[in-house]
Amino acid sequence: MQLCDVFLGLGEQNFQSLLRTVSMGRLRTFQLFDRLKARAHLSKLNSETLRRAAPRLWSRLSEKEDEFASDLAQAVLVSHLDMIRAVLDFLSVPHQDGFFAKDADLSACLTAGWQQRVLERFQGQYPQPVLLFYVNHLAWEVGKADAVYTPAL
Repeated sequence: MQLCDVFLGLGEQNFQSLLRTVSMGRLRTFQLFDRLKARAHLSKLNSETLRRAAPRLWSRLSEKEDEFASDLAQAVLVSHLDMIRAVLDFLSVPHQDGFFAKDADLSACLTAGWQQRVLERFQGQYPQPVLLFYVNHLAWEVGKADAVYTPAL
């Protein structure tokens, strides 16, 4: 499964919701602002232009542009580091401020049903599209995802 598949599997409505949660300040803090602006092919990057570009960006994901998907995922994730820290703490995943080693073996932390437990625990505390994206991104990142996790909520 590719990262584009995570976005596509969650649907266009959730994708648009994710774009509305991207923090321009966080993008600047993590030096991702100019990179996302260039990858998204936007002459100006702000919340409004990102929202209006959603149909074009969705098309690019449908064309399986994984490098673009990676930059977009980073933009979403750095905008929600507080949620990431809370989820990783809940799962007892060792991390440094929301980041864990790429070669870390998380199989002991990501036991059967972990996605549903995370969604139930943080439902209402964080936006559902963001939470759903993160559990799928985490599964993709550690190589444990064969398909996009979409619970019947």
